[in-house]
Amino acid sequence: MSFLDSVGGVGRVSATLLRHRLIAATAASAAAVIVAGCAFAATSSGTGKEKLVSEGNTKHTAPTASASPTPTPVGPLQLLSVSPVGGSHDANGGAPITLTFSSALSPGTPLPKLSPKIPGSWQVSGDTATFTPASGFLPNTAVTLRIPGGAAGMAGADASAGTLATGSTVKFKTGTYSVLRLQQILAQLGYLPLTWTASASSAATGGGSASIPADAPAAGSSASDSASASSASSDSASADSASAGSASAGAATTGLNQQVADAYQPPDGTFTFKSGYPTELTSQWTVGKDNMLNNGAIRAFQSVEGLTMDGVAGPDVWSHLLKAAAKHKVNPNGYTYALADQHTPESLTVWHNGKVIEHTLANTGIPGRNTQDGTFPVYLRYQENYMDGTNPDGSKYHDLVQWISYFNGGDAVHYFARYSYGSYQSLGCVEVPYAPAEKVWGYMTYGTLVTVIGPEA
Repeated sequence: MSFLDSVGGVGRVSATLLRHRLIAATAASAAAVIVAGCAFAATSSGTGKEKLVSEGNTKHTAPTASASPTPTPVGPLQLLSVSPVGGSHDANGGAPITLTFSSALSPGTPLPKLSPKIPGSWQVSGDTATFTPASGFLPNTAVTLRIPGGAAGMAGADASAGTLATGSTVKFKTGTYSVLRLQQILAQLGYLPLTWTASASSAATGGGSASIPADAPAAGSSASDSASASSASSDSASADSASAGSASAGAATTGLNQQVADAYQPPDGTFTFKSGYPTELTSQWTVGKDNMLNNGAIRAFQSVEGLTMDGVAGPDVWSHLLKAAAKHKVNPNGYTYALADQHTPESLTVWHNGKVIEHTLANTGIPGRNTQDGTFPVYLRYQENYMDGTNPDGSKYHDLVQWISYFNGGDAVHYFARYSYGSYQSLGCVEVPYAPAEKVWGYMTYGTLVTVIGPEA
């Protein structure tokens, strides 16, 4: 029996029921009744009587606010790891030094100390403290990292972390610069007859740098290098070359410290020979190892930078080279290569930036004073000078010659007047007519490789 049938209809609801907060609502089609917190639906029948159907008897209560969770203590601050790892002997001297802790550090935490001191900056982020060098450590440097502990030690961000209980010392040694990276930079700056392009993955992570224009500026004309014909004169690096320029304004630069990091750990990439050079040159190239192309390129770079020319990549060379790479300071002279062929008729061919700029008849050494086969770098240059020595008959000579490029001891490419050219006639030098000698001298700057091939006299 429905609630309305039991009380005889809505019209007979007693006062007692009203005191129980009966609320009735009627309409032509529906009514809702809420009794003592219960909800009911009233439906209309065809006879006009309404029936209430319970929708449920769940009481509605106001939501109560939940209590905030109690923070979990993070525990005492602990040092978890250091990179580079203590005791390592081949650490990257340009890479960041990172310390990782068990919980977040306070922004004002005391910081570790490095010895030797180098320019750079510390940054605290979350549970790490990172030192980023400005220009890195030199190769084979013993580095000491002192991490403060105790009352004045490194501090956690959370009060429960406190300070690092005990300080510690981490020692490591940097490795050596890579011959491969030396080659990459020399190629990029135009001191080698190759290009080097960083791989997509290396470029994306900041390794390497933008490509250098394939054609470096040409060497200065010989006219600008001329000296008085009445006296012997040695040219200087600044006399036969323009000051080192930089790449186009649109070329990207790579920071000095990135260059240092790459010197320890070279990025991936590809070497490609520039077109036009002969196999007598390209066959001497070896990736990642010392070879004569390296030697000539280092000498050329030393000449441009005003360093002692010995073909060795020592500390001074690396210091200047990394700075030049960071600034994209390219070779102002371009790349020149000379090939003396002792097959009859003897000849001299000279390439500049991959193109043959001169091919001329030449003379090489007679028997007993033969011109040695091999590849050698130009190490001394004169526009004009006297050569002294002993003739095969024992007499002395004191001859004035022009446009001289010494490449192997006393052997040089130069002009010397002869009735003919193309055979064994000299005392070891490569003699060429005046006009070709003058022309190629302006291109055969310091470090230019000269290869001599063919049967020696």
